Amino acid sequence: MSTVDLTQDTFQAAVEGDKTLIIDFWAPWCGPCQQFAPTYEAAAAKHDDIVFAKVNTEEQEELAAAMRIRSIPTIMVFRERVLLFQHSGALAESQLEELIEQVKAVNMEEVHAEIAAQQNNQA
Repeated sequence: MSTVDLTQDTFQAAVEGDKTLIIDFWAPWCGPCQQFAPTYEAAAAKHDDIVFAKVNTEEQEELAAAMRIRSIPTIMVFRERVLLFQHSGALAESQLEELIEQVKAVNMEEVHAEIAAQQNNQA
């Protein structure tokens, strides 16, 4: 599967989708972003059970600001509407593959239970 471009209008629907979502926040002028792009595209082609998305921070400044992107590239991983991972800086192919395997292994029932417990404690 190839990557999809996200905008402020499509971001929320992507996060609320059924599949795990990995987002690459990038910019055309960013050298590390350009170096990471082939690695990211290769992972997208390999893992059709995951949505790989890109946000061009130059074109989507409001979205980047809303997500508090301070440096690029930044990778975010959402699963079942929960942000599981955020990292600034390019990843090597092996690191990206390890991240994907770790995200797939997360017990989301436990994550949702932990979130519910935290919300109950705050109430």
